[in-house]
Amino acid sequence: MFYAIVVVPSAQRALQQIERRDQKRIVARIDALAQDPHPPGSRKLQGGTDEFRIRVGDYRVIYSVNDAAITIVVVRVGHRRDIYR
Repeated sequence: MFYAIVVVPSAQRALQQIERRDQKRIVARIDALAQDPHPPGSRKLQGGTDEFRIRVGDYRVIYSVNDAAITIVVVRVGHRRDIYR
C-alpha cells in the first residue's frame, strides 16, 4: 500500500530555498515515505499533535500521517536550527 504525499505550499517554498544537492536528498526521503511512513529514525514529536520528523543531514522534514485517508502531509522542511521554532 502506497501513501499519497501532499506538501503544503510553505514547505514547498522552504524546500526551493535549499541548495540543489540537499534538495535532491530531501525529496528522495520524502518520496520514500510513500512506501514506509515510519522509516527507521523517524520520531514522533512531543506535544499534542501527531507529527513526525525525519532527519536528512542537517535538515528536518516534519510530517503527519493520516492512515484513514492513506496520505502523508509534509508540514515543514528546514534546517535543524530553525525547524522547531
